[in-house]
Amino acid sequence: MLLKEKQMVERIMDTDTMGYAYVYPGEAGNREEYMVALTAENLANLIGGKGTDARQIIVTDVMDRLVVNSRLGILDTCLDQRLCGEIIRHLAPIQMDEKEAGEVLAVSRDAAEEYFLEEEREATMAECWMQ
Repeated sequence: MLLKEKQMVERIMDTDTMGYAYVYPGEAGNREEYMVALTAENLANLIGGKGTDARQIIVTDVMDRLVVNSRLGILDTCLDQRLCGEIIRHLAPIQMDEKEAGEVLAVSRDAAEEYFLEEEREATMAECWMQ
């Protein structure tokens, strides 16, 4: 695992909100999967940054419950209306070209799984040494 990916996972976890984003490209291609921070600003940067390049972005929490769905850079479904309002507050200026999308706190799902596997290995080794 790259140090950059490890640091990103830790930054995502520091937000106390993480979930998964499934990005479906507008052109033919494979779905991309990311672990992301579920803050309103981060979701707006993800949706606004991908713009119309992504046909659809589905974001779920770690229990695989829908958080946000977007189509072609437009917020489509958002069950938590408070969160929806916060996302729109950050997303609208990006969509109207008043500002650029900021950094997206995201790492590939494979990198996230590798990080958690390493953490589990380290914990197991620590437990073995304690016995």
